[in-house]
Amino acid sequence: MQDFIRRYPAVAAIAIVAVLGIALTVGGQGEAARMLVSGASLVIAAMQLKGMIDDLRSGTYGIDIIAVTAIVSAVAVGEHWAALVVCLMLTGGEGLEDYAEVRASSELTALLEGAPTVAYREGKDGEPVEVDIADIAPGDRLIVRPHEIVPVDARLVSDMGIFDESSLTGESMPVEHRAGEQVLSGALNGTEAVLIESTSHASDSQYQRIIALVEEARDSQAPFVRLADRVAVPFTIFAFALAGLAWLLSGDATRFAQVLVVATPCPLIIAAPVAFMAGMSRGARGGMIVKSAGTIEKISRINRVAFDKTGTLTRGIPEVVDIHPKRGIDREELLAIAGATERFSSHPLATAIVDAAAKVGMPEAKRVEEVPAHGVTALIDGAEIRVGKASWANGESVADIEPGHTLVWVSRNNESLGSIELADTLRPEAATALAVLANAGTQTMMVTGDREETATGIARELGIATVAADLLPEDKVRAIEGEETLMVGDGVNDAPVLAAADVGVAMGARGSAAAVESADVVIMLDDLTRVTRLMMLGRGTMKIAWQAIGIGVGLSIILMFFGAFGAMSAFAGAWMQELVDVACIVWALRAARPSSEERNLDAMLAEHKHPAAHSEEKEERILAA
Repeated sequence: MQDFIRRYPAVAAIAIVAVLGIALTVGGQGEAARMLVSGASLVIAAMQLKGMIDDLRSGTYGIDIIAVTAIVSAVAVGEHWAALVVCLMLTGGEGLEDYAEVRASSELTALLEGAPTVAYREGKDGEPVEVDIADIAPGDRLIVRPHEIVPVDARLVSDMGIFDESSLTGESMPVEHRAGEQVLSGALNGTEAVLIESTSHASDSQYQRIIALVEEARDSQAPFVRLADRVAVPFTIFAFALAGLAWLLSGDATRFAQVLVVATPCPLIIAAPVAFMAGMSRGARGGMIVKSAGTIEKISRINRVAFDKTGTLTRGIPEVVDIHPKRGIDREELLAIAGATERFSSHPLATAIVDAAAKVGMPEAKRVEEVPAHGVTALIDGAEIRVGKASWANGESVADIEPGHTLVWVSRNNESLGSIELADTLRPEAATALAVLANAGTQTMMVTGDREETATGIARELGIATVAADLLPEDKVRAIEGEETLMVGDGVNDAPVLAAADVGVAMGARGSAAAVESADVVIMLDDLTRVTRLMMLGRGTMKIAWQAIGIGVGLSIILMFFGAFGAMSAFAGAWMQELVDVACIVWALRAARPSSEERNLDAMLAEHKHPAAHSEEKEERILAA
């Protein structure tokens, strides 16, 4: 109670005045009650008038003039209790707005409150030693206890760990990590303590970057909200005109007060920012951090989405897509020999081959040697194995290989065994994501630095009509000019175009720091369907914001006509306006819930197999005879 009085002293004062006024009235001191309530109301009106003048000086328009006039006119015609209710509406509006924004921004608040401040470094005896999170350095071994948040980006030292990454990525299922794998700061550890090794300072970790983005988002205000303030100007003119006309035609000054007490709609002040905050909170729950409320409005106007290729439409890493053995050679045997030879190479193609070969098992390789610009050689079962370029491993030049695909040849004692085909493959959800955008009437285009033949092939597969290829970073900026565009990318070379686009979206799970800093939205999960969800979020939030304002203004106008015809007292009208305000705020909070479009997308995705299952099925197909 003390905290409430400290935060909202005017509301507390009005409550005390109301109690005293009722006591005086019951005690037969009606005139004293009228003077007390009227005086308190006029003091509140004077405070509101001062605030209104300050706002006008700063260039902000509002509807305070209606409220001030409503209070004064209600007092003048003897409707002092109605005046007090209007005062309660005005002063209590701040508390109502605070409550609504807390509800709307629950996900953003949870991220901020969950930020760890301490960590537990492994001591010499293996026991945890509490340290300030700012004192953690790369290479420190940290103990993360059950149900604690991972304090910094790290590698897992324990054999296995299970983490809840939903606050970072929107992925609802727990994620299992093995020793050596990257663990993101902000992930919630499972039921077993794990040992990790930090890979960065806390200030450079993923979670701290998210916290900075969330703080920026909470402090932002959408241009739409300021536009809503300006809607108050014609509304104010209409309200005064109707109130004056009702007084003139009826000859009853009470009608003037009866109209104005219902002409102070909080939706123009509260509903729009609540809707935007709810939308941003909804985005955070789905792994989409929107940096500012203004971005929500921009997204709602977008009709073209541009994508980078590598790491955005594709996985960004090569993987085995086919195996071409010579006659008499088993596909699994060819893959196993290549994997065993490449096991100790750090080349990205070698990593892809080893990952695929690990599924079938690999023989022991001896005297492994990397030959620069050619490949790798080794001894397996006494035979010399070469894995690398065709000219070096007795392979053949293949003219009709698909653009963007690469062949790695394998030979044994200078006899070709066949080749392994690798490519940077499409994300499994890419086709679905782009199909949903196309069905919504959104144009799509690809903006990439890759060769035109490679980009065109992928664009054709995904149904992208417009392709701009062979581009330098500055060329990408020019490619998106001329139309409102949302740009999706992840690399350092995407930073300029993300900053230049109307809305820049960074795929932040593996995206570069430059891309994340330049973007307006950061998607924390490597999932392109989040882009379609983002478009739905922007349009849905704007729709709900307009609806909330429309409901508030519409109901207020209806009540104003009731007051103009004398069908409702000023006291009843003031309370009805309170109900209108609550209804509009409740409606604005709908932006925190998934829209029907998003639920339809969920149903569509449920019909398709999970990306992991998709990958396993593809591997089985590759290895099949």
